[in-house]
Amino acid sequence: MTTPILQNFVDACCDCAAKHTEPADAVSAIAPHMYALLGAADSFLKPEHLRADPAHYARNAIHIAADSSLSLFALVWTPGQWTPIHDHGSWGVVGILQGTLHERSYIRVDADREQDAGIDLRRGGVLLLAPGTVTSFVPNPDHIHVTGVPEDAEPVVSLHLYGRNMDSFHVYDLETCSRARIFVPHNES
Repeated sequence: MTTPILQNFVDACCDCAAKHTEPADAVSAIAPHMYALLGAADSFLKPEHLRADPAHYARNAIHIAADSSLSLFALVWTPGQWTPIHDHGSWGVVGILQGTLHERSYIRVDADREQDAGIDLRRGGVLLLAPGTVTSFVPNPDHIHVTGVPEDAEPVVSLHLYGRNMDSFHVYDLETCSRARIFVPHNES
């Protein structure tokens, strides 16, 4: 059952995405809604949204639109858990509820961004995302990064809103200079 605060957030995000077809404009319009949602998280988060997984970070679905145009997840990270290097193929807005999420970016410098081989990635900057922080990304060029929590840090809980059902993304392999699309499960709620 969706709470009024969560439903208002989803409705506002759908309205923003419909009004702003340019991804950069959509995330600019949605970011203040994510910021407000962080302050109201206790009103809609259920225990199943905060499940951790000892093997890897946990993706707990909060809302997936029936038409797959939007999805909201709570990601739970315990110390030492990291994503692979990946992109999203979508715009997104992320808010940090608890802990400090580390993000390390990569820049694709090869000419043909549609190819899955011959990929040349260079390391970019680092962001430390503290509680209350809202960040965003857009595709084209894809936002390629790795995120996680160092071994000596506290657990992190973050909210991730995507402009599609985030059930797949590209994972990059630095050794083989390639990427592959993977399909990912998530905990439903």
